[in-house]
Formats: sequence, C-alpha cells, structure tokens
Amino acid sequence: MKKPAWVIEKEKSRRAAASETLWLFGLHAVEDALKNPERDKRRLVLTRNAAAKLADAVAASGMEPEISDPRRFAAPLDPQAVHQGAALEVRPLDWGSVATRCAPEAGRGLVVLLDRVSDPHNVGAILRSAEVFGARAVIATQRHAAPETGALAKTASGAMERQPYLRVRNLAEEMEALKAMGYVILGLDGTGEVALDEGLGRFPPGPIALALGAEGPGLRDKTRETCDLIVRIPSSGAFGSLNVSNAAAVGLYAAHMAQTS
Repeated sequence: MKKPAWVIEKEKSRRAAASETLWLFGLHAVEDALKNPERDKRRLVLTRNAAAKLADAVAASGMEPEISDPRRFAAPLDPQAVHQGAALEVRPLDWGSVATRCAPEAGRGLVVLLDRVSDPHNVGAILRSAEVFGARAVIATQRHAAPETGALAKTASGAMERQPYLRVRNLAEEMEALKAMGYVILGLDGTGEVALDEGLGRFPPGPIALALGAEGPGLRDKTRETCDLIVRIPSSGAFGSLNVSNAAAVGLYAAHMAQTS
C-alpha cells in the first residue's frame, strides 16, 4: 500500500532533522562545545594558533583537528564570521521537553519565555543571563525565533552548551503547561499594569516564568492573555526603554532575588 503524501513528507522532515548540523565558531564557543559530552561533534577546523590555545579541550574531546591556513580557512563560514581560527561542526543539542526540564524543585523554578525574539545576539545574551540566575530553561517558538547557530553560540559565550534552550510549536500551550506545574507567568512589557517588584510581590512564593516579546511588536495578544500579570520595569526618566536582553537580565535578577529572599 502506497504511503500518503503527508506521511512521506513527515519522514523526509525527520531524516533531514536527523542529519542537520551547524558550525560553531570562536574560541569560547568551540572550547565549551568540545568539553560538552552531550554535544555530537563531527569536524574540527583550527589554525595552529587556535590549536595551541585549545590544546587541552581538543585532547579531552578525542577529536583530530584539521589544521588550516588562517588566510584560507577551511570551514564553510560566512566571510564576516569572527572565527578566531576555530570552527566546529556539530549536531544541535536535544534538551528534551518543557515538562522534564522545567518541573519545579522544592517549590522553586525560573523560566524565560521568548515570543518572536529572533535576533541571535539578543537570544545569546539572554542565555548568558539565564545561566547566571539559574533558569531551568529559555523557551522560544520553532518559528519566528532565533535557531541554534554559530552566531548565537558565539554571543552566548559558552552558555548555549549549558543553558537549556527549548523550541516549541505553540508557546501559549506550553505556558498553560507551566501554569499546571505551579508557575506564575509575568509578561514584561512597557505597558504593564504594575512595576516588576510589585508584581512579584502579588503572588505567594513559587516558580516564576518571565515572558518577553520582540522589540517593537512586543508580546502577541495570545501570549499577553495567557500571562497571569503584565508588569513593567520602571525607569527614572519620562522616556527610554531597555532592549529585550537587558530587560530579561533585570527581570531574571528580580525574580531570582524574590525566590531566594
């Protein structure tokens, strides 16, 4: 019996995903990936100078690097990529599901939700802040969000190897799942009803999720409606605002302090 077209297409998509690779570049990103036992590593290209700097990480990984002339660097990177003589071909990390990664422990948990935040530099900076403040995961959508790329890894400066970054089909559905686990979801937006600190104080101690939207459009209507409360980061002037990565850092700090105080 001939398979339906949709089944054939789904199988093709699965095979394509199984063979997908990306190139990480830059000394910090490559070093942390080499040290990550969960990372499926395929090909390592280094200049002699980078090989000397990464000697311990290369030895620990068991990989045999290709030594390349820096003027004709062998890795297939964008010409504008600042690779510092180091590039590593890898498979994307599999962080598992929201249910397994975000389950609260001892009544605590901290999660970041990104609604259409597509700039890899912003997402990389958010991953760094999330790691610093102990977030269980950064959750973004499969579409209209920054994928795992070399540029994202370089901006994250190694955090991408340690900080779970989950891509989901439907953000609102995952928000409802987080609520069922006991999370309070606060949307960060300049139009917030109350200031961030006051909003955190309105709820009993427990796990917290912070939702942030792209600069300009902000949170989508469905995302706003699914939040428990929309809060704002107060400013001292009559105007001015933070970009999304800075807002995430401020929100994570405030939520972390609320959980540990």
